[in-house]
Amino acid sequence: MSSIRPPLVALQFLTRIPVHLREPASDADVGASMAWYPLVGLVVGAVLALVAWLAADVAPLLRAALVLAVWVALSGGLHLDGLADSADAWVGGGASAERTLEIMKDPRSGPIAVVLLVVMLLLKFAALASLPRDAWPWLIAAPVLGRAALPLLFVSTRYVRAGGLGSVLAQHLSHGACVAAVSATAAAVWLWVAFSPLAAAAIVFVVWRRAMVRRIGGCTGDTAGAMVELVETAVIVASAF
Repeated sequence: MSSIRPPLVALQFLTRIPVHLREPASDADVGASMAWYPLVGLVVGAVLALVAWLAADVAPLLRAALVLAVWVALSGGLHLDGLADSADAWVGGGASAERTLEIMKDPRSGPIAVVLLVVMLLLKFAALASLPRDAWPWLIAAPVLGRAALPLLFVSTRYVRAGGLGSVLAQHLSHGACVAAVSATAAAVWLWVAFSPLAAAAIVFVVWRRAMVRRIGGCTGDTAGAMVELVETAVIVASAF
């Protein structure tokens, strides 16, 4: 397995940045790629910081809209889709794990999903609009911590849906590499940015993971995607305090 393939697989899966692989990714490549998710978050955050810097002289609301648009475009709405599916399932599934998982598979979005997406994007927009010009480290910390939450989730939580990419990730990831990547990410954010974004991410992670385990006994690809959005939003909103 080429050492360059896992980070490229991670970049290909988590973003819409064009990545060309000569051969399809193997299950081993996919599993190994998870330890590189925080690095993908660093790439996303660097792009967001660059957009904010280039738009430094425009009106704050327009600058916030531009950064948010690029943020969504970079991921292709991948994690927003997971958030929408999870929202519908959590409300419509009641206390039933089976019903929750069934609704989560439905590609249609209900009113709850739409409302939650609007609220989450509005929170991100308002937080971005309130960021001072020198707060660009927060723009990097949010996507980094959002994507670092994924390997931590898969290492600590049972994957409950058979088949699909999530199942491959859960079966082939390297626990040691993922723990090392998450630990290094947490230390870097704490030392370079502040403790508060790390605290915000940790609170959301613990609360949402507990909700997953209590409702469906573990995680799915959709709930993992929701985790990314929830952590990102919590971190960028925390920057306003």
